[in-house]
Amino acid sequence: MTIHWSIKGLLALGMTVAAAASWASEPLGGEVPAGTTLTVADQNEVLRTLMEASGEADKLGSEVTYANFLGGPAILEAFRAGALDLAVVGNTPPIQAHASGLVLPIVGAVTTTEVDYHLAVRPGLQIDRLEDLKGKKLSYAEGTGRQPFILNALKVAGLTPEDVQFVGLKAADMPDAVRAGQVDVAVLNEPHYSRYIKTFPGASALPEAEHDRLPRTLSYLYASPEALADPGKTAAIAQFVRGWIDANRWRSEHTQEWADTYYIGLQRLPPEEGLAAAQAEGEPSFPTLSELVETQQGLIDVIHAAGGLPRHLDASEEFDFRFDAVIAAATDR
Repeated sequence: MTIHWSIKGLLALGMTVAAAASWASEPLGGEVPAGTTLTVADQNEVLRTLMEASGEADKLGSEVTYANFLGGPAILEAFRAGALDLAVVGNTPPIQAHASGLVLPIVGAVTTTEVDYHLAVRPGLQIDRLEDLKGKKLSYAEGTGRQPFILNALKVAGLTPEDVQFVGLKAADMPDAVRAGQVDVAVLNEPHYSRYIKTFPGASALPEAEHDRLPRTLSYLYASPEALADPGKTAAIAQFVRGWIDANRWRSEHTQEWADTYYIGLQRLPPEEGLAAAQAEGEPSFPTLSELVETQQGLIDVIHAAGGLPRHLDASEEFDFRFDAVIAAATDR
């Protein structure tokens, strides 16, 4: 099966990768000027809740507004419309932006010891091994972290996209699609995965041992070129990156409090399931951007090999390496 590239208005921001040279060599701003604002894309209200619960939101010198989305493509559209300064996303949206000719550089990253998604199986079907995905209907969401996750699952199993039937879905539609049997397997994250497994009779998932064969979670903060060309906003973004790192560290050290606040309090999962979901997030680490070029290139290569990119890309163009010093300072404490 060939996966066709389809992004509307690819060059709407009018700035190419090459244009980034005008500001990427400038030093990061120091103090955050009074009145500086940031509009930050969130997903499932995780980021806002995390920054507030950890106390890091109160330490920021900028006024931050969170806009909630579901999935990288919707966030990219908001960037294209000039509505965002910063976003937390999976590992694929920067590739999607890059392929479209937009400059949305990565400024921070977190990896964990666990996978970001689970392969949920429709009621009445049992799948025990990744190799058993052959011939099945699989959910597919181009431009999201679910895309390389399922492609890597096929690669590990020795399968290709031609061995399965991809069903294009929005991330928000995946839980209902697998529940109704429209797909055999859906790529779900928390809290949707736990809610599906616990709520619907006959629902199941691939065994954890099979998930352990897959790459670990990799999430990014990436920013608009306009914000990164503004010294005041760049200073605010650098401060946000430091706070985001500390907030993720807090989350791993306060699992019960995080479960109570987010999974149980906000997402309304039962206490036992909420705690399990929080524990399943794993231990975070915060690599510098220079360390991630090879990993990101590997993701590009997987998507390109599946026909999901119009051209081959150079991963080094997707990072603002000025933030390596910010990340190193935030993790050296």
